[in-house]
Amino acid sequence: MTKKESRQKVFTLLVEVGRSTGDGLPDGATGAALMCYASGVDEAEAVRETVAILKQADLAPLDVSGYGTLEERLAEGHDISDEERELMQRALDENSVIVAQMTPFYDKVD
Repeated sequence: MTKKESRQKVFTLLVEVGRSTGDGLPDGATGAALMCYASGVDEAEAVRETVAILKQADLAPLDVSGYGTLEERLAEGHDISDEERELMQRALDENSVIVAQMTPFYDKVD
């Protein structure tokens, strides 16, 4: 018996979050950008799942930008490291959302 091919794909998402109580962001940060790899049958599902999981983690998603699937990103000429590919594969294998990078935002002080 062969394994049924999954319709799931992995999408690269950049999520901007604001502050909320218990979010775990560094003191003084005004928010953060999260680079995520999320599985879904389409990008809309991947976005919904990512936002839901981030809310469960006490984060406050404000905006989500989609960068497409691995194949779409390669077609656009993106350079994708082996580490990034491994995280994408993990998201697919686990049908999950992987937060690959978090960059906090701080207000600029003059």
